[in-house]
Amino acid sequence: MSASSFTPAPWPRRLRSQEWYAGNSRDTIYHRGWLKNQGYPHDLFDGRPIIGILNTWSDLTPCNGHLRELAEKVKAGIWEAGGFPVEVPVFSASENTFRPTAMMFRNLAALAIEETIRGQPIDGAVLLVGCDKTTPSLMMAAASCDIPSIVVTGGPMLNGYFRGERVGSGTHLWKFSEAVKAGEMTQEEFLEAEQSMSRSSGTCNTMGTASTMASMAEALGMALSGNAAIPAVDSRRRVMAQLSGRRIVQMVKDDLKPSDIMTKAAFENAIRTNGAIGGSTNAVIHLLAIAGRVGVDVTLDDWDRCGRDVATIVNLMPSGEYLMEEFFYAGGLPVILKRLGEGGQLNKDALTVSGQTIWDEVRDVVNHNEDVIRPLERALTPQGGIAVLRGNLAPNGAVLKPSAASAHLMQHRGRAVVFEDIDDYKAKINDEALDIDETCIMVLKNCGPKGYPGMAEVGNMGLPPKVLRKGVTDMIRISDARMSGTAYGTVILHTSPEAAAGGPLAIVQTGDMIEVDVAARRLHLDLSEAEIAARLAAWTPVHERAASGYAFLHQTHVEGADTGADLDFLKGCRGNAVGKDSH
Repeated sequence: MSASSFTPAPWPRRLRSQEWYAGNSRDTIYHRGWLKNQGYPHDLFDGRPIIGILNTWSDLTPCNGHLRELAEKVKAGIWEAGGFPVEVPVFSASENTFRPTAMMFRNLAALAIEETIRGQPIDGAVLLVGCDKTTPSLMMAAASCDIPSIVVTGGPMLNGYFRGERVGSGTHLWKFSEAVKAGEMTQEEFLEAEQSMSRSSGTCNTMGTASTMASMAEALGMALSGNAAIPAVDSRRRVMAQLSGRRIVQMVKDDLKPSDIMTKAAFENAIRTNGAIGGSTNAVIHLLAIAGRVGVDVTLDDWDRCGRDVATIVNLMPSGEYLMEEFFYAGGLPVILKRLGEGGQLNKDALTVSGQTIWDEVRDVVNHNEDVIRPLERALTPQGGIAVLRGNLAPNGAVLKPSAASAHLMQHRGRAVVFEDIDDYKAKINDEALDIDETCIMVLKNCGPKGYPGMAEVGNMGLPPKVLRKGVTDMIRISDARMSGTAYGTVILHTSPEAAAGGPLAIVQTGDMIEVDVAARRLHLDLSEAEIAARLAAWTPVHERAASGYAFLHQTHVEGADTGADLDFLKGCRGNAVGKDSH
């Protein structure tokens, strides 16, 4: 939808919260009377918008540890605009702590939060997010309810420094870990560097999944312009929270909903933005899942089509050298959107939560640092969008992030060295007798949505020590897993169908030859169709299977990475109709 085609709803009108609080019936007094024990005056229940601040704060989600304070600024904005704020703690899928992986709980969080929104007297929602899975889970929930919603991100932490060198969250964790294995760094130095990595509140300071998803929310039009990059501890982050609180009240009055904003044009903008920023491969799965909730047809082919000709111009780790702090100082995401618009790669009339078009929001912004946000002629990667590879090894597709890959490996034929699962990898990788060199292709199975379960970030498998000692830092790695958005390397991920679902990946054996041709978008296992068919016929699943609990529900109903790894029964919009009386 464009800004010109959106017609605000009439105001005043009766909102859904009035089903709980309007009138003097027994049930109304039940709902209203109990809420008054918080000290709310009677006249607050006069039909004004009730705004749920859906807060993913948790001590065990350290990236979101400052969101209680940020929520107070959101509340201030809601009060100012004549709304009624209610803060609601919601499921916080922490990347830092959840095992086997936070990804397994993204869908559970989305389910729980969807029902929280629908079942309670909320007219609009502020999605208070930060850590990787908190952003998509809340956006999926809001999309499935389709009530007016706005994203407020906690923001990235400040730059880390170790011995005068910038230290990027995650990126240097992988880098230093490999350096220890290669004998280039001591364990003591690694521990010293640990103290340098997390200097302040906030999410990862690299262009990892948290920063990527903050950028995706802004590019989709679901956050106010400039939201994505402001550091967590910067006073302007609090200003953004307060302004968003003000804005959501008007969005409720206008009835400006996620379905009005997250159109096919908006998703195309987000996909192109991901290429320009060198964003995380995880964005592929999350945007596919969000689109599935809105009911917009977005596929892997859209990712390849829209991203193919987009240059990566943000010089940030893991693709480049700077961190989110510098990105903000340079002008942040609005500068990227302006560049895309100037290059004919932005749907300019896409509507945003501001009520204006995305182009209206960014047309006048200025790039303050052309080393951080580069001009096209000095792009990091001329084709920076996510490359979608297909072939007999990945009939439903696999993805690669060209901006974080090595140019000399983009076309390669190598001998497979296979690890049946992550435990097999851990048992073998440090063995000096392992028959492997830098020309080989490392293959990891049973780490997909069903197989792990949950699809952990283990796709960027560390290289064998004997290869690292040669000074080699990259090899082709293929798996049905994900990798951290902070990671780097020539890593082919999300191979679909996954091994646990009987995809061809399941039958790859050590010694098989694999061809990778990124330019041709080809991922080929050098076996005849007859041999592949014979191996698949003899294959039996070996992954762990849960007998009960959420793990059972997840394994039974999770879809493939190629469509967003959502649970099949959660796709689509179920609306926000008010349920029957509870008493």
